[in-house]
Amino acid sequence: MTDIEFALDTFGDVTTGANGTLLPQDQVLRNVIAEGVLADQVGVDFFGLGEHHRDDFAISSPEVLLAAIAAQTSRIKLGTAVTVLSTDDPVRLYQRFSTLQAISNGRAEVILGRGSFTESYGLFGADLRQYEALFEEKLDLFARLLKGGKIKWSGKLRAPLDGVTVYPPLPKGGLTAWIGVGGSPESVVRAVRHDMPMMLAIIGGSPSRFRPFVDLYKQAYDQIGSSPKPLGVHSPGHIAETDEEARAQAWQGYRVLRNRIGRERGWPPADEAEFLREVSHGSMYVGSPETVAQKMASTIRVLGLKRFEMKYSQGTLAHDHLMKSIELYGTRVIPRVRALLAEG
Repeated sequence: MTDIEFALDTFGDVTTGANGTLLPQDQVLRNVIAEGVLADQVGVDFFGLGEHHRDDFAISSPEVLLAAIAAQTSRIKLGTAVTVLSTDDPVRLYQRFSTLQAISNGRAEVILGRGSFTESYGLFGADLRQYEALFEEKLDLFARLLKGGKIKWSGKLRAPLDGVTVYPPLPKGGLTAWIGVGGSPESVVRAVRHDMPMMLAIIGGSPSRFRPFVDLYKQAYDQIGSSPKPLGVHSPGHIAETDEEARAQAWQGYRVLRNRIGRERGWPPADEAEFLREVSHGSMYVGSPETVAQKMASTIRVLGLKRFEMKYSQGTLAHDHLMKSIELYGTRVIPRVRALLAEG
């Protein structure tokens, strides 16, 4: 399992500054660029940016930031985590990513999903009642666009394309497109049907509970007589020099984020004991480099992963803590996980 890719992603969580107040979103965006450049410098394989349209997450146009990072890096793969395809136009999305692929010299990727928030539906005039149909139809068109050439396509929710060539075309080698999956069998089968790698979002509970989805993914590929595409996992985490320091830092940022979302969705207030249980036994990778490495290696083995992607931002957790976490992830966690996997 030495060909594992190690990734980081963020939604551009609005963080606190030195005086304890929230930073303006423009500063958060500049900080994200610095975080992406550091990720490249310390050996991270992929850096992903999630799309949101809220006051607590600063990134609404991931491709713009990715292009800025691409201009300051030369090795790291750059992509989204995720692009909300349901409320985007597949043709415009294709054009943005074919442009990013050219700018980055072939390092661009896209992870397609429906998103865990619904703000983009009203913002862009999409009908939330068509939640499933929008994603399915737009995914079908985007998959066709990836094949290149003249596009002939028709659907129910968008004007047809009749022999159209979309510019700029993707450079030689095309574009890797993943499907983000929250944990439904239908989503797993959809990824196989479009022959795309699958990124599982595991943000709570034991990672082993997702093994049935991994088995379904492989079984579906067996049925079509093809080898499975790569499988990845996205989970939250934070690294500091000691377990105690990492947990204290992560809890403060997590508590603010969890309570904000909880008020919107009718959840009870965040409970620190529950947070610590998730850190110890669930899908939060919080601790010292050795603690996080051991837990990551276990998840990679159990699920047979080709990519592990850690969401390194935790709510209002400050930029300097995020930078330290990225540094430790690249310089100490990744080498340690590779060593653990090589041991068998």
